[in-house]
Amino acid sequence: MNYAQSSPLLLFDGVCHLCAGSVQWVLKRDKKGIFRFAPLQSEVGQQALKGLGVSENVDSVVLIIGQRAYVRSDAALEVARRLDFPWSLLAVFRVVPRLVRDAVYDWIARHRYRWFGRSETCWVPKAEWRARFLS
Repeated sequence: MNYAQSSPLLLFDGVCHLCAGSVQWVLKRDKKGIFRFAPLQSEVGQQALKGLGVSENVDSVVLIIGQRAYVRSDAALEVARRLDFPWSLLAVFRVVPRLVRDAVYDWIARHRYRWFGRSETCWVPKAEWRARFLS
C-alpha cells in the first residue's frame, strides 16, 4: 500500500493495554474517520516503518502522514491537532520543548506494561471499527 496517498496511519503497540485504550479513545473522537490504524507488530506496520526508514524496534506510537513519520509526543500531539474541537486544543502543548515532552512520554512508555498490562496477542477492534484497520 502507498501510505503517502492514504489517510494518516497510526501505528501502535498492539499488545499494550494503554496503547489499545488510546486507539479506542481516538476512534471515538475521530468523527470524520480520517485515521487508519495498524499494530506496530503487524506486517502492515513493519512495512510502513521500513518504507520511511524508521526502526522496526521503535518503542513509540508512530503517526505516518504522507512521507513523514511522527513519533513519541509529536505523534500524540499531531493526532490531537487533527481531531475536532475541543481535542484539537491539546496541540497547544507543542510549546513545551520536545525534550521535556518526550521525557514524560518515555517515562510512561517504560512503565506502561506494569501499570496497564499487556496481552499475548494483538488487540482486536470492535466490528464497526475493523474497516479502519489495515492489518
